[in-house]
Amino acid sequence: MLVRTELLPLGPSRSPRVRVHTPVGSTVAVWRGDPDNAAGRHHIEWTVDGDIVWGRNTRPATLAEPGVREEAGQVVLRGRLQLTEDGAAVLEMGDSQVLFDVGSPPPPGNAWVEINVEADKVELYPYEL
Repeated sequence: MLVRTELLPLGPSRSPRVRVHTPVGSTVAVWRGDPDNAAGRHHIEWTVDGDIVWGRNTRPATLAEPGVREEAGQVVLRGRLQLTEDGAAVLEMGDSQVLFDVGSPPPPGNAWVEINVEADKVELYPYEL
């Protein structure tokens, strides 16, 4: 996903954080690239350290379109969820895919979901095409 990022002041975790502006919304995430190059336009890969737990951090989406936003100190990722044969899940969010482990799978028929994740557990890795 091609995004624009702005470097934020260091927080208590001491990990560089950025405000990321995507085609589907904006949020804050941990930056896992060179801090000197954090601000600018980048192709990024999302990683999330957290499991999907239906009814706890995952619920049906009210909108059937991809999105990302901040809400109450968390990152909310919205997209189409697909379970894989090996017990994981992939969230299709615009032109990005985010891999999740599944603690509690969603009921059948809920393709569009929202997943809430603590902001410090969402990381961005830049890459070159």
